[in-house]
Amino acid sequence: MKRKIKILIAVIVVLLVGMLVGSGMLIRSSAEGRLYSDVSLIPFRKTGIVLGCSRKLADGRNNLFFAYRVSAAAKLFKANKISFLIVSGDNHVVGYDEATDMKHALVAAGAPSEKIYCDFAGFRTLDSMVRAKEVFGQTNITVISQAFHNQRAIYIARHVKLDAIGFNAKEVNAYHSTSTKMREQFARVKTVLDICLLGTQPKFLGKKIEISENSPQREK
Repeated sequence: MKRKIKILIAVIVVLLVGMLVGSGMLIRSSAEGRLYSDVSLIPFRKTGIVLGCSRKLADGRNNLFFAYRVSAAAKLFKANKISFLIVSGDNHVVGYDEATDMKHALVAAGAPSEKIYCDFAGFRTLDSMVRAKEVFGQTNITVISQAFHNQRAIYIARHVKLDAIGFNAKEVNAYHSTSTKMREQFARVKTVLDICLLGTQPKFLGKKIEISENSPQREK
């Protein structure tokens, strides 16, 4: 019996490692040639999307992932590499609103408020990317987050027929990002399962929102 248990544990470990490695390879390869770190080199896209995270950490400190994403998005605006921006984040409980926090921070950084659209139902990266196409009507887009996150977002985008490139926000040093990077490995496995096996859909879609000069934030 003990030998069977050991064999079962060994099989589970091998499968888990295989899934971690395989999903990582799939997601990295999907983003090859689509990531940019130099604002002067990235092509113009009408709309960018900032992927959400909390403004503050649990201990009250500023979240560097948030700050660096906002800074990267502001750079794209100032360099005229995007005309509009979707800030997509979680807003499932009262008092927690990633999208509004990002918009306020972007406006403070000099981005034009009237060209920033809030997606309040970006509960997961999958939701954010699908909603960018199905709700906000985008066919091509610039994703703004750290490189590891951009890779996963582009993988999702390609499977939902959304042409996406990524602009890499500054990386957070290892001391402040270890837990996030560890969670990312399992998020990649979940993403591949969602796309290839489970057919997972966003929690909400809803009415379409037109992104244009003449109708900011107007639903149709």
